[in-house]
Formats: sequence, C-alpha cells, structure tokens
Amino acid sequence: MTDTITIRVQSPDGMKKIASTKRETSAAFLKKVAKEFGFNSNRFSVYLNRDKTGELLSQNKSLSLLKIKHGDMLYLFPSSSLTSTSAEVMDTAAPHSSSSVPHSSSSVPHLFSSTSSSSFPSARPHSAPSNVQEDEIDQFLTKQDGKIYRNRDAQLCRHGALGKCVHCVPLEPFDEDYLNHLDPPVKHMSFHAYLRKLTGGADKGKFAALENISCKIKSGCEGHPPWPEGICTKCQPSALTLNRQKYRHVDNIMFENHTIADRFLDFWRKTGSQRVGYLYGRYTEHKDIPLGIRAEVAAIYEPPQNATQNSLELLEDPKAVAVDEIAAKLGLRKVGWIFSDLLSEDTRIGTVRFTRNQDSHFLSAEECITAGFFQNQHSNSCKLSRDGHFGSKFVTVVATGGPDNQVHFEGYQVSNQCMALVRDECLLPCKDAPELGYAKESSPEQYVPDVFFKDKDKFGNDVTFLARPLPVEYLIIDITTTFPKDPQFTFTSTQRFPIENREILGETQDFHSLATYLSQCASASFLDVVSDFHLLLFLVTNEVMPLRDSIGLLLDAVKTSDGELAETWRKSEQWATIEQLCGTVGGQPQGSLGSDGTGDISAPLSSSAMWSCVHCTFMNQPGTEHCEMCRLPRS
Repeated sequence: MTDTITIRVQSPDGMKKIASTKRETSAAFLKKVAKEFGFNSNRFSVYLNRDKTGELLSQNKSLSLLKIKHGDMLYLFPSSSLTSTSAEVMDTAAPHSSSSVPHSSSSVPHLFSSTSSSSFPSARPHSAPSNVQEDEIDQFLTKQDGKIYRNRDAQLCRHGALGKCVHCVPLEPFDEDYLNHLDPPVKHMSFHAYLRKLTGGADKGKFAALENISCKIKSGCEGHPPWPEGICTKCQPSALTLNRQKYRHVDNIMFENHTIADRFLDFWRKTGSQRVGYLYGRYTEHKDIPLGIRAEVAAIYEPPQNATQNSLELLEDPKAVAVDEIAAKLGLRKVGWIFSDLLSEDTRIGTVRFTRNQDSHFLSAEECITAGFFQNQHSNSCKLSRDGHFGSKFVTVVATGGPDNQVHFEGYQVSNQCMALVRDECLLPCKDAPELGYAKESSPEQYVPDVFFKDKDKFGNDVTFLARPLPVEYLIIDITTTFPKDPQFTFTSTQRFPIENREILGETQDFHSLATYLSQCASASFLDVVSDFHLLLFLVTNEVMPLRDSIGLLLDAVKTSDGELAETWRKSEQWATIEQLCGTVGGQPQGSLGSDGTGDISAPLSSSAMWSCVHCTFMNQPGTEHCEMCRLPRS
C-alpha cells in the first residue's frame, strides 16, 4: 500500500496540488511549497485552517503525525503583505476537507469561523442574512464554554492535582454517556449542545449547515411544463424519512407558581369544558442540562374560543396584537400554548380520568399539526441557517390526567420534520385513530414527496414503511414541565382580576369588575394593585377608555417593580379618569386611593349610577334596563 498523498494549498493567487508522502517532514514539505509558489522560505506561512490557526512549522515531524491526510486543504498567506484583498480571496476559497464530513464543497454551503475570546468558534454560512437578530438567550449560550467539568477521581486518577486524564478531563456538552446517566436520563441534547457537536472537530464547523426541510416543488424550473404536466430532479423535493430528533430547542418548561395553572384550570372545574390559552414568559438558561434553555411561564392569556367537553375551536382575536405589545413592554413574549384534556372521575374528591398514556398517545395527530402550525408561526432565529431561522422554541403544554388520577402538566414540541410537513400541508390526522397521522398523496393540485418511517417487524428486523398511516410518536419531543420549590411572581397582585373571554362564567372585564377589584385591594400598595397581567390588558384594550398610548410608564413600573414610578403614573390624568369611571358605577368613590396608594374602597354599588353593559361594555345612563348600544337587557 503506497503512502503517496496529494495536498492542496490555497493562496491568494490560486490553488496548487503538491505531491508528498505521509512520512515526509513538514520542513521538507514547506520547501516544496516555496518552490511551487516561487516564495522564499521566510516570506509566507501555511496554516491548517482558513482563519490562520494551526500554523505548519518547519520541523522534523512527519505529515502523518501532524494528521495531514490525502486531499486536505492548507492555506498559504504571504507574510509581507496580508492585505484585505488577500483575506477576501481566502474567505471565498474551498473549505478545509475532513473525512468526518462526507460532502463535497459543491453540495454544502461554505462556512468560515472567526476567532474570538470565546472558546466556541462562531461558524457562519456565507449565505446567511447579515441582519439576523438571535434571541438574547441564544447569544448568551453561544458565549458560554459549555464543557462539563469533572473533579479528580481519587480511585482512577493516577496524576497530580494539576493533571488531567480520561477519567477527569472535561466532557463536551453533547456527551451521550453523561446525558444518559443523569437523573432522570436526558434523551435529547440541548440545541446549543447540538450546535457544538455540529461545528466542532478539526474543521471548526466549516461544513456545518442547518438546512430547513422543504416539501414543495422548487419554482423557476423552465425545462418542462409545470406540475402536474411535468417535474424533474432539479425541482422535485426529496423523499423524507422520519427520524426521532436527537436535540430539542427547549429543555424545560417552568410555571412561576401554582396560581397561574390553577386559574387556568378553574374554567374546566366550573364548566366541564376544555380550555386553551397562550403562555407568556421568557427564555432563560436551564442549568441542569449543558447549554439548556428553559421556558418560564409568567401568565396565561385566554383568547376567544368555542369550547365543549370534547372539542376546542380558536376564534379570531381582535386584541392579539395589543396583547403581544403589552407583553413585550413587560419583558415577556409568547413562549407556547396550553390546552386541557380532562375528564372528571369523581367530582366530590377532585380526581380526573387518565385520558392519554404510553399505551394510547401523548399527543394526537391533530394536536401535533396544531403544534407544528404554532411553531412555524414562531420560528427560531438562527445565523447558522441560510434562511435566517431554524426550528422553534414554541412549546406545547397539555393539562391531562395522570396515573394517580390527578391533573398533570405535560410538555412537548414537535420535530423540525413535522414542522415542514405541516408548513407545506402534507400531513393529515386520521379520523378514528388519534395516535396516527397520514401523509397526503400527490394530486394534480399538489405534489407531495414520499414520506417513510422505520420500525421493527415481528422478527426484530428494521423495516421501512410508507407513512400512510404514520405513528405520531416519530414527530414528538417530550419536555419536562415543573413548578419551582420557591414560587416566583412576575405579577405580585394577591387579588384576582377577571380573566378575559370568560363571559360564559359571568366573569366580565368592565369598570364594574374593576371597581370591585379595587375595593378588594384596599390595603395593598398601588404597584401591587396594578401588577396583574389581565388587569393591564383590560386597561389597554377596553373600549370606554383604552390607555394604549399612555400606559408605558406603568408597564415599566410593573416590569422593574418600581413603586415610585407606579406612584408617579397614579397621579396622571389617565388614572384620575379611571377612578372617576369606577365611581360612576358605584364601586369606588373618586379619589378614594390615598397618596400612599391605599384607602377604603368599600362603598356599596349604587343602583342609580351609570352601568356598563355586560355584552358590549357601553356605559349607560342610570334608570335604564336595556343597553342603548346593543339593545340587550341589563342582566
């Protein structure tokens, strides 16, 4: 077997192939390079990587000892004039080859990494949009070391205190053995650990690329008539084989306190109907998993919906934009959605039936499709993708019965493959089997690529099946859902302002309910009185006196827990008008709040005062029994 190898050397003037041997020393090889490019031996430098790291020195070490293999690319920089022009040439050159990535440079987007103070080299694709703004948590984790440090093992380590061996050397954040031995074991590495694995190795991620899956025919192919008359290999999407995703974008879901979940479940307890809501919170670091992300839930917003014991239907929400704006000013964002799937076992003791488990399904196909729809709406900004986005941090929480007949909160996401199938309208639910989905067949209106999944037959052999039908377990990623030992409160109000869109329970958001709420907060500070997510939504979105353009100072006060700032806003004309409106319905006399934000707000409701219509919130004159606006009865 010959040890002759060919090494490619890229320079600002072009690339040359230099014949060598595995046993040849680096000094002899550099002399060949100098002769080939016409340089003196001290007028250039050769590096293993494009970012000028790993310089090849003139020494007596063989090329094989330096791990330089046949076909590798080295990079030559003239030492006399490293101008910006030469650097630009090097940036567009072919990447350093590596046997660990079996792709050619023509089929993989070119990536290059720049050295920084961080131990993690930031590789970025050439075609990635330059204006991609990643989330704060992603920017934070990108700068972290991420390695898993271990103490010296007294029994296995045979070295000094400053030494390292295989038993105590730091592990990578994607180390499967470490993750599997955690309690409980971690089946899915974190997304940033996956990025470290993807961009690690000798090539520092030059071949790394996050490609979004597409199930649609590529447009612009002019060599044949459009589908269904014609299709070719250039525009035809590839067949998709479903795999269980090895990473997840969110590693933990945590409700700040039990009150948030209890208030959401109150609707089911009082009506027996299911309920759906949006989770508002923030993404933080989850320290129990290397480079993990936690979705912290601070509030649940319940949009307009039609609900029964067995179904849920979301309606158009005219306040959706305003809710997102308010949340953003409070430092929150929409991090997921939650829905209930509860059947009462015994109403006397509050037990529920175990409605879904490992023998039936965790999520139905229809729920997976809905989760995929939401995740596509809230895609994850990512600079490693040429599209500027990859996957999603949007989570799904199910309130359902557990083995102990108590309410459990289970968290999930669907895989990126499921997101692609949903986005391109290729996945359907099965009517009679909730645990099965169905990949659509091609029609004259739509071409659908073949979708497969692998499973074992009765003999234990791996067999590929067409995804018609498809077990949705291939699409689901489970996420632990927890409550902290020490409750946290973004919103500190101890009283409960009515939740939006619960008119069916007789709970309405109007100035009558606001007056009642304020009367219950007589002893609280003004900051605690207004520190309620649903109250703030009402102040901004009510039709009588919306405070959308003048409530910024109050939102800042709640966000920063600044009592003085809240008192400053309390002295504004807007709050004085709110107090006056509450006084007209008899629940709060005008000016009843003292300068310290407290006071007696216990005056009885006056039957001769103006009243707010429970149907349209119009303020009517006293003595009338029908609303002047909608003509509906007062009661």
